[in-house]
Amino acid sequence: MRDHAPTAAGRLSTGIEGLDHLLGGGLLPGTLTVLSGTTGIGKTQFGLHFLRAGLAQEGRSGVVFDMSSRGDAQGHAAYAQRLFDWPLSVADPNRVPSPDEIFDRGSPATDYLHVFDYQGRRMTRGDLDSEGWQDWQAELARKLTATIAFFYGSFTRGVRRAVIDGIEPVERPSDSIQFELFEYVYHQVLRKDHDWVARDLLRERFRTYADAVQRAAYDPRQIGCLLLYTSPEAMLDELIERKLDEGDALANANTLIYLGKVREGNRMGRALYIAKHRGSACSEEIVPYRIDEVGLRFDRA
Repeated sequence: MRDHAPTAAGRLSTGIEGLDHLLGGGLLPGTLTVLSGTTGIGKTQFGLHFLRAGLAQEGRSGVVFDMSSRGDAQGHAAYAQRLFDWPLSVADPNRVPSPDEIFDRGSPATDYLHVFDYQGRRMTRGDLDSEGWQDWQAELARKLTATIAFFYGSFTRGVRRAVIDGIEPVERPSDSIQFELFEYVYHQVLRKDHDWVARDLLRERFRTYADAVQRAAYDPRQIGCLLLYTSPEAMLDELIERKLDEGDALANANTLIYLGKVREGNRMGRALYIAKHRGSACSEEIVPYRIDEVGLRFDRA
C-alpha cells in the first residue's frame, strides 16, 4: 500500500541556509529540479548539501549517480569528505548484487555510482562513428541492471534524494547517451512504483521475492531528484536569457535554478537565480553566493 502524498510541510531542504526560504520552504518531493551552470560554479557542492540534508530530515543521506565519461572530475568524494566528513561508499558498476543482498539490511549500503568505465571520450552521436555509437549503446545496456539495483536498493533503505551528475552540454539531447540514460532513470526508476522497479530488476525471480518487495515498499512521490547540468553559458544573464526548447530537460523540470557569474564592479562573483518553481511561491531575486570551506553559502545568510 502506498503512503499518503507528501504535504507542503514535507518539502525537502536544500541544506543551504537561506535557500529554502527563497524556494517557499524547500524543494517539492516527487519532482525534478535542474541546477544549471558552467564547470566550477558550485553545482557539486550544491548537490552534496542537498543529499546530506537528508540525514537530518529523513534519517539517510541521498545518493549520487554519476554519468561522467571523464572520471571523477567533479570530485564528489573529496568534497563530501571535506565538507561533511562523509566518506562516500562506492558501488561497483560491473557487479549486480543478489536479491538476498538487496533485501538484507545488514549488507553495506552505497552512496555513489559512477556508471561508465570509458573515460576521456565524448558521448554524443556527432563525435562517434557508427561502431563507436554502438559500443556506447552496448555499454549502456550492460549497466542498466546495476543502475536499477543501485537506486532500488537505496530507496528500500530509506533514501529519498538522488543527485544525477555528469551530463555534458550537447546541441541535441537526443544525440547524447547521457541524456538517454537520464530519461530512463528518471521515468523508469525514480518515478515508477516500487513493485514495477522490482519487476524490472528481479525479472523471473520476482515471484520468489514478492513478499520481500512488499516489505521494502516505498513511495516514489517522496523522492526528490536533482539533475546537475553543465551549461555552455558562464554568465548568469546568459543563462536567464537562454531559450528553453520543448523536450529539453530544463524545460520539463518542476524547478530550475541557475548558477552563474556576475560582474561586481571590476571583479567577477557568483549568483543564483530561481528561474521557475512550479506549484510554489519563490523569490525572483538574483542572490550572490560564495564557496568557502563549509561549501556554498549566501553572503547575507
